[in-house]
Amino acid sequence: MEKYSQYRDRGSGIAPFFPIPTESSGIYLPLHIFLFLFRLPLLVTVAVSYFFFLQWLPIGSLGKKACLWSILGVPGVWWIDLQIDGVRKGSLARHHKARLPQPSSIIVSSLTSPIDALYLAAIFDPIFTASFPSTRQVQRISLFQALLRAFSYPQQNPSPNTPLTDLRQLLKEHPNRAIAVFPECTTTNGRGILQFSPSLLTTPPTTKIFPISLRYTPGDITTAVPGVYLSFLWNLLSKPTHCIRVRIAESVYNTATTALVARSSYATNFLDTLQDDTGSSTDTLQGSEEGDGIN
Repeated sequence: MEKYSQYRDRGSGIAPFFPIPTESSGIYLPLHIFLFLFRLPLLVTVAVSYFFFLQWLPIGSLGKKACLWSILGVPGVWWIDLQIDGVRKGSLARHHKARLPQPSSIIVSSLTSPIDALYLAAIFDPIFTASFPSTRQVQRISLFQALLRAFSYPQQNPSPNTPLTDLRQLLKEHPNRAIAVFPECTTTNGRGILQFSPSLLTTPPTTKIFPISLRYTPGDITTAVPGVYLSFLWNLLSKPTHCIRVRIAESVYNTATTALVARSSYATNFLDTLQDDTGSSTDTLQGSEEGDGIN
């Protein structure tokens, strides 16, 4: 793991690519082995049935979401701790539906585990995209591809002949769907936030952008290290239950401009530092309270 320590933040000491250690099973090892052996064939059966057959059938949105919740339910992902900025618990259904991602909005999600994409698909049914550090364009991907990318090595550039588009075009082509973006471009252990891809800067200025953070308890089902298929399955299936803590921030808007402005490095907004294929620009995101005139 020494090769991953070079990415440790020098100020805070946070190492976003170190795997979170798994607690010793101790006397519960026989129980964990039983749960793993019992759940593994169930998970394989449900996942194969959905990804290879059911998702291509006309079972409707509710049918697909029921299948996805079944996939989440097999390993015991039952407990969802949901908090939304500015909303009291229990009052969302009455007054605050607009604080949730809707069709024609952008979901900006953290990326720590394959469970991220499954949860977003089960709740919001978005169109998934893959972002790259070197370009503002994105690649449209399926849910299955989003799951596999959580185990993959990060890509600086898209592969040759990869069909690319941008968020503005996707929103125009799919006005009845939300768009999910993972701007960190690779998975972390959830203990830090990586610099964002410039793909968000193609969002239209009137489109709501909803930042979403997903964290897990226990935290060892994150896939900060590529290719950890077996350890992920063991940690996922051998524990009795898992809890997802979901935080949905207040929506923001893209207020990017193309004019180049000299600015102090101390006064630079974090998103101003995003690099793209055309050079830097004064790129910012504006909170919804500040952008009340934008609907």
